This record gives sequence, C-alpha cells and structure tokens, in this order.
Amino acid sequence: MTGLSLKKVCKKFGDHSVILNVDLSIKPGEFVVFVGPSGCGKSTLLRMIAGLEEISSGEFWIGNKRADQLPVSDRDIAMVFQSYALYPHMTLAENIGFPLRLAKMPKEEVQQKVMTIAEVLHLNNIIDRKPCQISGGQRQRVAIGRALARDPKVILLDEPLSNLDAALRLEMRVELARLHKQLAATMIYVTHDQVEAMTLADRIVILNNGEIAQIGTPLDLYSKPANTFVAEFIGSPKMNIFPVEIDNSKADNASVRLTNEGNDFTFDAPVQTNGPLQMGIRPEHMSPTDNGGIRGLVNRVEHLGSDTYIYWHFSALLSRFRISNRA
Repeated sequence: MTGLSLKKVCKKFGDHSVILNVDLSIKPGEFVVFVGPSGCGKSTLLRMIAGLEEISSGEFWIGNKRADQLPVSDRDIAMVFQSYALYPHMTLAENIGFPLRLAKMPKEEVQQKVMTIAEVLHLNNIIDRKPCQISGGQRQRVAIGRALARDPKVILLDEPLSNLDAALRLEMRVELARLHKQLAATMIYVTHDQVEAMTLADRIVILNNGEIAQIGTPLDLYSKPANTFVAEFIGSPKMNIFPVEIDNSKADNASVRLTNEGNDFTFDAPVQTNGPLQMGIRPEHMSPTDNGGIRGLVNRVEHLGSDTYIYWHFSALLSRFRISNRA
C-alpha cells in the first residue's frame, strides 16, 4: 500500500485555470472519492495523478518519491475508465492478462495471476467468454481485473459505473466496497453521484470550480458542512436554505427570526452575531403540521414507496421535505 500527496497543485489550459492550489494527502489503503458538479475539475485532477495531464505547478508525491516528473509507465498506477475499453476479439482471460503479456511475464505466471484475479472478481466461471457474451457489470469487473493484474500501488477509477443501469450500479458499488476491503488497496474514485460517494468513501473530497470545498468522512460532510455549497450538494433531496435574521437583544441568548410572506416566528439559537444569515434545514428533519411552522404552497409530491418527497414554494424559494413511510 502506498499513500499520495498533492502540494499546491495547479492546472491551466492557456490562461484558464481549472485546478487551483490543491493540497491533499491520501493515506495508504484509503478509499477516497472526488465528487462535485460537472466541470469542477475532478476528472482533470485524477488524470494529473495518473500522468495523463501535466501539472502546471505544484508537487505530486507517491509515498516518499516525487512523481510529477515521472512518465506514466513509471508511476505504477492503474486506471479504470468510464468506457470498459475491452478488446472484443479476446477472451476475458486474455483481456485481464494483456498487461502481463506486454510486460513479458512467463505464460504460466500469467495464467495463474489471471485465475487468481478472476476468482476475486467472481469471473472464474465465465473466463473463456468474450466481452460481447457478458453483461455490463461483468465487463466492468473485467476492466477492474485488468487494472489489478500488475499489482499497482494506486488504483484510479473515473466514473466507472456511469454507463450501468440502476440495478447494476448498486451491485457494482457492493462489489467495489468488497474488493477494496479484500485488497486493502489505495483507491481514488471520481463520480458526480453523491450516493456512490457516501456509500464507498473513507473520505470524500468535494470540488467546486477547481478548488477543494471540503474534505471529510461522509457523515462529517452531512452533519457539519463547511459552507452552503457543501450543505446543498450532500443529501438528497438537497438541504433547504432560508434567509434569516439574528436578534441579539436577549441578554442570555440570541434568536433566529424567519420573516417572509405569512411566516414570522422566532426560536432560540446559540448564535452570537448580527445581520442577515442563512438557515439550513434538511428535508428529512422536517414534517407537516397543522399548527405553526413554515407555510408555503405545495406544487409537487413524489411517492417513492418507502419515502414521499414534497416540494413546496416558500416565497421565491423552492423548498422540500421528506416523509418516511416506514412504520
């Protein structure tokens, strides 16, 4: 197992900066997920680690060795792309063993290594088939197996599940979690899907406009977001944000006051500041009531079986809350 570190890493395309002063340390054996909206720089950052994009400035270290000047072949990093990129004329065994044959490994060792990987990935019963004869989830496992073949120090995964349907994505999430636990490998995973990030990661790196918005465990990001961007990005449906004012006229405590279109009420809050602020309430922490509360106009209801999502307008804001249908 090997750790990684990025120190003041930047990336520019001409005069346009896409990665800005990224500082990040990844522990050996850690599963780290880069997540953020489209265009935030997560795939570019992954490609810089792999060596597919040059670093404009800063340093990249693999263990105790500086690696930003090393060619791709010397970094000992494997990458799984969004596209499976399997060779259609080769069997699954030949696809997995291809990098070993390129490395001139003896045939007997290649066969032994391929069968070991196939057993780990539950492919040993179909190892003689070709890619056109297996499902999308199985093809993705073959692509992962090919990445594992050379025992890389670090495994990079660039949105590997985005081409799969919902059922296969769930199956492959479980497979990836099991694989990481079994191999104890250092993995970096890029996705725009927060569910994948929350369920797979030891730590999540949230990127926004080329900068790190926050780093933390899934529960830390959910319960202690550093800013409104993180607060609204983590959680589904996303957090409701209301404009509020703080009243510090009380000697012992402050009050939060929400005033807007028929809503005018206050409640105590341990806030010692003045001026307008924003209050965040997650949908799962709200429930309908006949007396008091925040009033608005319901414009959509989504029934999802175990939960019901209700969307409503509070002034010009579209807000939402969730009702659990479980007993």
